[in-house]
Parts: sequence; structure tokens; C-alpha cells
Amino acid sequence: MQLVVARIGRAHGIKGEVTVEVRTDEPELRLAPGAVLATDPASAGPLTIATGRVHSGRLLLRFEGVTDRNAAEALRNILLIAEIDPEELPEGEDEYYDHQLIDLDVVTEDGIEVGRITEISHLPSQDLFIVERPDGGEVLIPFVEEIVTEIDLEEQKAVIAPPPGLIDDRAEVASSRDAEDSGEES
Repeated sequence: MQLVVARIGRAHGIKGEVTVEVRTDEPELRLAPGAVLATDPASAGPLTIATGRVHSGRLLLRFEGVTDRNAAEALRNILLIAEIDPEELPEGEDEYYDHQLIDLDVVTEDGIEVGRITEISHLPSQDLFIVERPDGGEVLIPFVEEIVTEIDLEEQKAVIAPPPGLIDDRAEVASSRDAEDSGEES
């Protein structure tokens, strides 16, 4: 199975290094020196990582055969793709690869069907499940412990405890007027 692990950014310096936008939780494993990565477009690769280092919070890579700024700049926007075993699991407990979560059925703790995960969106603040509803609509579910209470890969389901308004339009609204309407005096 192929997994996009990074996108090559701009050239850095004059010796062939490039910045990379990391798209994996395991860069030390996937982007280590010696790793051979496929590319998208395929005509640009495969690329073998010669060196890697962190500079000012950014990962810099140099590839074998890329020795100057011009060659490095020619790699800009290319996706780096690692081949992984589909049975491989992330190192941490409660961590999942995207391919393990895609197509899981999403149900509430009460057993109500919400839909099926079609995509995972990785945002800076949190990840989101993009869930296709049975009626064809979509709902975005934050992949946080308070909402996604269980991932069961054997049963192929994700169990959620959605707050009011997340999957329906019946949000509970509380205001100071509610107390006044009920006849309470201040």
C-alpha cells in the first residue's frame, strides 16, 4: 500500500537541500536517510534520501544525485510516497493510519447510523473525519477523544458521542431569556 509522506517545498541553500511539508506522524521512520520513495508524478522518482536535518523548525532533505540548487528547485511540489505493509500499525496506542479509518461505518453510542468515513482532513488544530451520510450529504466530525469514543477495526466502525448540533440541526440553545420565560423572577 502506498502512503503520501511528504511534499517537497522550495530549495534551501546551494547544495541541493529542499524543505519538505511532512504528511506523516512518523517522519523519523518514513523520511530517514537511505529511504527510497516513489514520487507523484512518477517520472520524478524514485528518490533516495541522502541526508535529513531540522533547521528552524523545518525538515530539510537532500536526495542522492541532487547536488545543486537548480536540481533541488526542479523537485518542488513533488509528493513523496512510501510503500507500507497494509497490516502495519502505528507505534502508539490509539493511533491509526488514514487507510485504516477510510470506509469505517460511523454510529452514535445509541447505535444510530451516521454514515461512512470517506476522507480524513488533517488540519493544524485537529483531524476531521469527512463522513458521507446515507442521504448523500456530508458531515465533518472532529477526531478528538471527547467525540470519537471508540474505533473498532475488527467491526469496521467508529463510535461517536456527538454534541448537540454536530450531526443534526437540533442544537440546544440556552440563554438568559429561557429563565425569564419560565416565570422565574430575578
